[in-house]
Amino acid sequence: MDSFQNLALLENLYRLKSLGYNYVDPITPNIQTPLSSLPDTLNTLGESISRCYLCDLSKSRSQSMIGYGETRAKLMFVDAYVSAAEDESSEYYVGRSGTMLRDMIEKVLTLKVEEVYFTHAVKCKPFGFQNPSPSECSSCAPFLSKQLELIKPRIIVTLGADAYQLLSGDSSDFERVRGEIIPFGDAIIIPMYHPLYLIRNPSLKKEAMRDLQTIKAQLL
Repeated sequence: MDSFQNLALLENLYRLKSLGYNYVDPITPNIQTPLSSLPDTLNTLGESISRCYLCDLSKSRSQSMIGYGETRAKLMFVDAYVSAAEDESSEYYVGRSGTMLRDMIEKVLTLKVEEVYFTHAVKCKPFGFQNPSPSECSSCAPFLSKQLELIKPRIIVTLGADAYQLLSGDSSDFERVRGEIIPFGDAIIIPMYHPLYLIRNPSLKKEAMRDLQTIKAQLL
């Protein structure tokens, strides 16, 4: 009986192959990697991130975006998701929102982008214009936690509501926490608007400037 079933299955696979289907080796998904099992250096952690296939986002990305900047930075920026422009170019601070963020860092905070660290909560580009699923975000969470453990920033600036929620787990009204100084372990979180949101809502730039002044005061 088993031989007959195997033959029928094999015939069906050949039929699908003749229709144009391709087969790949199966990937065993792992919903989340234990933090204790991750490497203890940023270089080796970056290699683990670049080889990650824990979720379906690995199928659509060009590469994983690990992070950029000073590995002992006092100030760390966390965006929620990799943009299409970042994924395509494999570079940070690209597009209009990237240019605005660079200007915030260099012209308002009077720092170089090489002096801060910038990364994403989810390291791969989402499908299309959809936000990643909770399980996809969960798969990436240990990588961000390990980066925080290794870099030890004193100030963490989350860009937009999604980045703040992914890092803190707080799903309360973003306007209530934006610009506030929020204790987070040995560091503080200061949530602010995402640059892309500011481009679409230029009337909020005054509020963003006040948030940047709050950040600058904490750097002193």
